[in-house]
Amino acid sequence: MRRILFLLIFGLAGLAVLVSLGTWQVQRLAWKEGVLADIEARIAADPVPLPEAVDPEADRYLPVEVSGEMLPGEIHVLVSVKQVGPGYRIIAPFRTGDRTILVDRGFVPTTAKQAERQIGPTQVVGNLHWPDEIDGYTPDPDRAGNIWFARDVPALADALGAEPILLVTRSQTDPAITPLPVDTAGIPNDHLQYAVTWFGLALVWAAMTGYFLWRGRAPSESDAQ
Repeated sequence: MRRILFLLIFGLAGLAVLVSLGTWQVQRLAWKEGVLADIEARIAADPVPLPEAVDPEADRYLPVEVSGEMLPGEIHVLVSVKQVGPGYRIIAPFRTGDRTILVDRGFVPTTAKQAERQIGPTQVVGNLHWPDEIDGYTPDPDRAGNIWFARDVPALADALGAEPILLVTRSQTDPAITPLPVDTAGIPNDHLQYAVTWFGLALVWAAMTGYFLWRGRAPSESDAQ
């Protein structure tokens, strides 16, 4: 009897832990979906002028519209686009008033790396962004070949003589460049998978507990016969 009681308590305790973890992940899923919805609404909002003082945290994803001049000189950041293949993000300096910022003009295929692109007066609509694309495995840029492997905003700004402000276009600045607007696709949201995993483990745990309780009772029933 004590053995059955121990198995029951142990089984219920483990089940409670697994169910609570699954429930927590469901709550985290609802929270994350709310965060993503807020970000998507911010991204799609009407653009405003570039703030005088820009805060990388408070102004992340801020929609901005600027008028000015696309300057010569650009940096190529190696990327791959689904169903298209490898290519480059074109990062260019942009002068607006007495300020120079960075503009991510969008994507070109590798075959268009050396193509001439439109510069001069233009208007740009996009979102401010400071992407986190660097880790311990990111190679240093090949400056001689003008191939970068991440959008390191401070390093890009230093190389192009601009403020560390990156405006990712959602409007086309050149017919040969495909804009890659800011979106939430790169923000991980794995809470549903985690919830399914924990609830699945809870189901397995419950089945195993039931099996061991049944096995624990079997000898007693045999003895009674």
